[in-house]
Amino acid sequence: MKTLFILAVFFFSLYSSLLQEPILQYVSSGGVVDMVADNNRLYVATTASCVDIFDIRSAKRINTIKVPKIKDFMEDIIDSKVYCVDTLDNRIVILSQGNKGSRRVHLFKQGNLALLISNEDQLYISKVRFLDKNTLILGLLGNELISYDIEKKKINWRVHVSHSKFSDLVLNEKKDEIVVADESGNLKILSVNKGFLIDTLSGQNLDNVFQVDYKNGKIATAGQDRRIVVYDRKSESAYYRTAPFLIYSVGLSPSGSKVGFASDENNNVTVFNTYTQETLGRFTGNKMTLTKILFLDENAFLVSSDDKVINLFQVK
Repeated sequence: MKTLFILAVFFFSLYSSLLQEPILQYVSSGGVVDMVADNNRLYVATTASCVDIFDIRSAKRINTIKVPKIKDFMEDIIDSKVYCVDTLDNRIVILSQGNKGSRRVHLFKQGNLALLISNEDQLYISKVRFLDKNTLILGLLGNELISYDIEKKKINWRVHVSHSKFSDLVLNEKKDEIVVADESGNLKILSVNKGFLIDTLSGQNLDNVFQVDYKNGKIATAGQDRRIVVYDRKSESAYYRTAPFLIYSVGLSPSGSKVGFASDENNNVTVFNTYTQETLGRFTGNKMTLTKILFLDENAFLVSSDDKVINLFQVK
């Protein structure tokens, strides 16, 4: 019995030593919902009615964009949860919670915050991304996609993707394809031209896909079925790895050769090589449920959660 205890302590110590700690931390105004990096700036959507902007190298907060607070169903004034942020050509688009559960979209440019889509528009948007400086792609909770003209404040086209509840969307680097993930587990790939369906990827995730990423022909998913799936569109192949807990978040490196995913109930992240499936490291220090894994380059990546702290890690 004593021998077993010693062995257990030994393996626990070995396991712990393999977990890598963050090399830098960023402290935001509230829990982090989304983040994007652009020109050495990190834009962070928070639960505290604001988008925080950090210098990536120093982790110093250099600016904060505040959106108006809102009224809840009891008419109380509360913070607005910022669901999504994106940037392009010195423009920042912000998706946030509106009054009584509605959604709204603001555009920030040249120091001014302008309302694009209001509560009254009744568009229950879950995700927003720039297609170009005058066009947004909106993903709605009812699994509709909208191409939206910023200058005219009108819809270019609108398509219903499927009857399954929307989870996430991502654009490829060329911004000519949109990948939509939903509760069916299947991925739909659509053209940005009128939203035509290009392809459906199926048979790998068996339940809701929480998140999806797309880099250099590789697509990775974070599944409720505890599967991370890696699709290779160039070779038309796919495989999955399983985890002991729900996989809430996933992120690919710019080349698509590395992928990180939320790999256990302790909010640790595992990174592996997408070609060889070799595990490259396990990373700890994330206190709450993960919301985003964002690679800055092939080895450095950020991890956000419902906590205020964003961790920067390095694959050795």
